[in-house]
Amino acid sequence: MLNHITLMGRLTRDPELRYTQSQTPVASFSLAVDRDYSSRDGGERQTDFIDCVAWRSTAEFVSKYFQKGSMAVVSGRLQIRDWTDRDNNKRRSAEVVVDNVYFGESKRSREENQSAGRAPAARPAPAGGYNDARPAGGAFADIDGDDSELPF
Repeated sequence: MLNHITLMGRLTRDPELRYTQSQTPVASFSLAVDRDYSSRDGGERQTDFIDCVAWRSTAEFVSKYFQKGSMAVVSGRLQIRDWTDRDNNKRRSAEVVVDNVYFGESKRSREENQSAGRAPAARPAPAGGYNDARPAGGAFADIDGDDSELPF
């Protein structure tokens, strides 16, 4: 069986970082993901708003480096949860349990768009990401000096 999903979109709100009773970090956020096609009458593309949840160091990474409007690429698995609301109605929710998170655009690109008052670019830039399997501390390093020759 295969349950793998990869999405690219913009965060609709700042990630919400919480801790379980056993102090395990968990971050919730939502991605706005454009569909690859538009309606037949030439209308605008439709957008899906997809709930995501990240655990442990991935949760801390998302809450530290991403905020509302950030372009993110996430991969993980789709999870369907059944639950009961306050009125005792049975409900069903779908969410992505995030394994990996990657930057969908460069920091410079995002800053340039914000300073010019334009909407952020929709194309991804080759930038670093985060995989929960990486060793802690050393996954990222500060770059000293001129970074104009970096590809992102």
